[in-house]
Amino acid sequence: MTPRELVVKTLNHQPVARVPRDLWLPPIEDAVCTDELGEIGVRYPSDIVQPEVAPAHGKKSSGKPSKAGDHSDAWGCVWHTDKQGGLPELKLSPLAEAGKIAAYQPPPELLERSRFTKVNKSCAVTNRFVLARTEVRPFDRLRHLRGSEAALMDLARGTKDICGLLAMLHDFACKEMELWAETDVDGVAFRDDWGTPEGLLVASEMWRDLFRPLYREYCKILHAKDKFVFFHSEGNIFDIFGDLVTLGIDAIHSQMHLMDIERLTKRFRGRVTFWGEMDRQWLHNPGASEKFREAVLTIRKALDFGSGGVIAQCQWDPGVRVQTIATFFEQWLVPLPMHA
Repeated sequence: MTPRELVVKTLNHQPVARVPRDLWLPPIEDAVCTDELGEIGVRYPSDIVQPEVAPAHGKKSSGKPSKAGDHSDAWGCVWHTDKQGGLPELKLSPLAEAGKIAAYQPPPELLERSRFTKVNKSCAVTNRFVLARTEVRPFDRLRHLRGSEAALMDLARGTKDICGLLAMLHDFACKEMELWAETDVDGVAFRDDWGTPEGLLVASEMWRDLFRPLYREYCKILHAKDKFVFFHSEGNIFDIFGDLVTLGIDAIHSQMHLMDIERLTKRFRGRVTFWGEMDRQWLHNPGASEKFREAVLTIRKALDFGSGGVIAQCQWDPGVRVQTIATFFEQWLVPLPMHA
């Protein structure tokens, strides 16, 4: 069985010999030692890879996110990074003044077909599952363009400007999804960070009124071309998890440790693939190796019944030891007692 076949069977909730692996590497150059990366690649090769596509740079882009200082993205948002390898923080929103919203246009260069010319070739030369990462994140994009506080207030008030901007972003997102749907990738991922550790940033009713219809259209576009749909969100998203499953999203990446794992898996196991993730604090604590193993096994025992529906996803943050990454994947291979 090839890695691609393994992932497809997992997404279809069919019996598999082992859980597929998905290792996320840091976007920062030289953040991981080449020799260590090669070691993990030999011992625990990832079953999921990304296609070759031109970076999402636009006319408004400047600077490098991985370097200390300011940089601008293709949408005109300015970000600041305190130190090399640090997480960027939003510094300037181009639509902080409401009067600028009506004239704003998304970066059309991100939809140029020239960005996608190497995608099919990169799919053809691998037997792994190819997952595309998109720019589609309507809620996050609103908050970045307008400023988080202003965007949330506008959504609560239902202002004409924010509704128009959301419609524009959705139209752009649909066009990008259509471009990906015409390629040879196996799956397409989009995201929105909806939660805090305590719960949703907005009322679930607002999410269902404004954003669920958008997500439904993304799924419709991709499923029409036989693409699997992957979704990622930070925070506790239990209140909308069922909606995401009902929409037809095939794999959900969420912070399961912030939710009731037993309740979550009992309700949705067999209906969606759990793509991750475990609490990353354990990855940064090399002195708690035994507790780390227990944390991985806790998730595995709740999800791994040999019948698909779970992907062993791990994020290799800067500073995390190679042995920690190896230990994570080892725990997905050790024999488990037969489930009742």
